[in-house]
Amino acid sequence: MYNRSSGILLPISSLPSKYGIGTFGKEAFEFVDFLHKAGQKFWQILPIGPVSYGDSPYSPFSVYAGNPYYIDLDSLIEKGVLENRQTSVFLHDDCYIDYEKQFNNRYELLRKAYDNSDGKYNSIIEKFKIDNNWVCNYALFMALKYKNNQKPWYKWDALEAKRDERTIDNAIEELKEEINYWVFLQYLFYEQYFKLKDYANHKGIKIIGDLPIYAAEDSVDVWANNEIFMMDGNKSPIMVAGVPPDNFSDEGQLWGNPVYNWGYLKETHYQWWINRIKWSFELYDAVRIDHFRGFDEFWAVKYGLLNAIKGKWLPAYGNDLFDNVKLILGDLNIIAEDLGIITESVIKLKHNAGFPGMKIIQFAFDENLNNPYLPKNYEENCVAYTGTHDNDTLKGWFDSLDSDKKDEVRKSLNIIDTNNINYNIIKVLYDSKANICIIPLQDFLSIGSEGRINTPSTLGGNWTWRVKKYLLTEELANKIKNMVTESNRIYIG
Repeated sequence: MYNRSSGILLPISSLPSKYGIGTFGKEAFEFVDFLHKAGQKFWQILPIGPVSYGDSPYSPFSVYAGNPYYIDLDSLIEKGVLENRQTSVFLHDDCYIDYEKQFNNRYELLRKAYDNSDGKYNSIIEKFKIDNNWVCNYALFMALKYKNNQKPWYKWDALEAKRDERTIDNAIEELKEEINYWVFLQYLFYEQYFKLKDYANHKGIKIIGDLPIYAAEDSVDVWANNEIFMMDGNKSPIMVAGVPPDNFSDEGQLWGNPVYNWGYLKETHYQWWINRIKWSFELYDAVRIDHFRGFDEFWAVKYGLLNAIKGKWLPAYGNDLFDNVKLILGDLNIIAEDLGIITESVIKLKHNAGFPGMKIIQFAFDENLNNPYLPKNYEENCVAYTGTHDNDTLKGWFDSLDSDKKDEVRKSLNIIDTNNINYNIIKVLYDSKANICIIPLQDFLSIGSEGRINTPSTLGGNWTWRVKKYLLTEELANKIKNMVTESNRIYIG
């Protein structure tokens, strides 16, 4: 995908900020400067869509929309549509995000910004609607959601849920101002995002985005595009997504997202996916596609079951899809998240597409010398990680091992000096064949389990960690730069 290089994984939400969650404000630009000083080529982020219940970026209300929490409030103060005193409710810099506080206050504050704009954005809003044909459906969806007291769309008035034409036309007229408010938020979001991306690219930093494979059941995508998913005549899912039981979970993982109707996707020449991937590459320089196995076959569970045990594998048409993507969009910088139990057909799909897969060093130690996650077994066309958002931090993981397993790690990686195990493991990763190495910021900071982003199959306490600004020092940047220089991964842009 790229020449030998490296990057850092940090969600937007985890950036420092005086407003309780990371935003596209000055701290984001300062982090780009940090990456540049550290000789990095990539900033990998998590999905940036608007989060729903559970706060997971992998279950957004829209696969196109952006999360309004990331809108920089200082910019709105500078534009004169907010006052300093109005933002005081957020003035704290805790290590963890209080999503309830964000939800209860952020939208109210952004509403004030919209009201205070006094119509001066009306022409911009109309142009944004024309340039982004997804945004009107999203804004209508959110307006109806608030009209229906935040209930999921399948619990709305029946005619609204079924998108009765006359009912929808009346709603568009009745909720015109509310719809424009939600479009306004998307305009602000993308205006600020693209300024940040342009700044990063100018500094030689490429953004790696993250594309969740599925849409949430309570999303505009499912509400407005029922035919794309396995749904019955009442617009209820027939089957939902997950993964079967494995070494990590006796009940598997039941994600609950409606699964795709691959027959319909094929009939329509995969236009929905092609549009989505095209949009992703307007946003990002490279894209990690989550749960890549789902493009070969997917675990489908009957809707209403309480766990994923009684699911079944069904075929997807990934080879045909990516052939069409390449034909229409050309060669793309896609990273395939090929973790978990991977079959030969998934490997073949990845190789046919030419995508690099992922290597997670935490998965390398099972006394198998041929373990594909051992750095000595990496191929060049891969992206190596110490861990992902779903793993414990490197320090948290290593500290949790018993003494025998710690010895296996040190022996397998030929680590003699154990004083700073984090940096020794990172050095092994950097010295590997992998073209790209991505290290979560927590691992450079040697932060323990308190810095973990997500624990799969759990609710509460996830997606909340944030970095303190004082930790992003020039000394740390220089230390990282020395490491990438020694391993011939230095990027000077």
